[in-house]
Amino acid sequence: MPFSSALWMAASLLWILDASINTSMEPFRAFVGDKLPEEQRTTGFVMQSFFIGVGQTLANAAPFILATLGVTGVMASGIPNATLYAFIIGAVAFLVTVLWTVFSTKEYPPEDIEEFRRKQSEENVVGHIFKEIWDALKDMPTTMKQLAVVQFFTWFALPCMWQFYGLAVARHVFLAPDEKSPLFAAGTEWGGLSFAFYNIGCFLVAFLIPPIANATSRKTTHFICLALGGLGLLSTCFAHDKYFLWVGMAGVGIAWASILSMPYVILAGAIKSSRMGVYMGVFNLFIVIPQIVMSLIVPQIYENILGKDPLNVVLLGGFVMLIAAFSVLIVKDVGAANIDTTVPSASAVAGNELVEENGYKK
Repeated sequence: MPFSSALWMAASLLWILDASINTSMEPFRAFVGDKLPEEQRTTGFVMQSFFIGVGQTLANAAPFILATLGVTGVMASGIPNATLYAFIIGAVAFLVTVLWTVFSTKEYPPEDIEEFRRKQSEENVVGHIFKEIWDALKDMPTTMKQLAVVQFFTWFALPCMWQFYGLAVARHVFLAPDEKSPLFAAGTEWGGLSFAFYNIGCFLVAFLIPPIANATSRKTTHFICLALGGLGLLSTCFAHDKYFLWVGMAGVGIAWASILSMPYVILAGAIKSSRMGVYMGVFNLFIVIPQIVMSLIVPQIYENILGKDPLNVVLLGGFVMLIAAFSVLIVKDVGAANIDTTVPSASAVAGNELVEENGYKK
């Protein structure tokens, strides 16, 4: 991407990168659902939230760290070398870590491996994939449909923050008169730093989510976290000091930790293990579609209804995230009834595989 010679090339590579990340992430989420019993899934998905938060924090900080270590100069395009090296480090990290998981993680085979292989040999692979997706959409569990509503409002709200937060900070906190002002650059930079702060908050609070879920419920936990995220975005309206922004970002960080884990925990408990992979993939549509809807709607209402003010878009995101929080209350967490509350044996705690019971090896 740093070597792109035109905007269309950079945009195309960004789409490829986004598709690659989504394609690699969903099987890993299915791994967690496949390999862990119901009572361990909250912790399993929260571990993913933790490492995503750590990775995003390091990614945001990478150019600053490299510059601090003495990386100077710019490319012919004007892109700093620190940014170039950050992209290279990210590419290597992405490839190595995905391959590490692929080669080091044991995947349980289907119960009837011979039947599975027979179907593979008889069916056209591409046709089978589309048939599997179509069947999954037709037979979608009620819990997944309810979660789709939560995901729609959640992922409509997030781009409102990602795209307009820095602009809102520059205009209303740093009081930049226009985009050419040094205050504008300082404000957007501070907005980016605030994003790093919410990612830090994400991995710091990730391990608090399982005990909260155990003390309340998984639905209640996700409701609280999304509500804190919505209130965090709304608090931007009252931010006249740049450090106060981090209070709101702390709420967003808590919401982000839950967004990356709790919907998948609830979903995994509502679907059959044999369709875990396809449903995790389909579930990704409920992330992509609302972002497309947001990108189509907000530009149409930005100049009139939203007064051409980026802060109003951020506040819209806050209100929509609160709607997402309340929509959690309609979700039926069917998997919660299957949680084993008995005390595990010492060997199970140590991670030794015992007999297979109810489709899980404990």
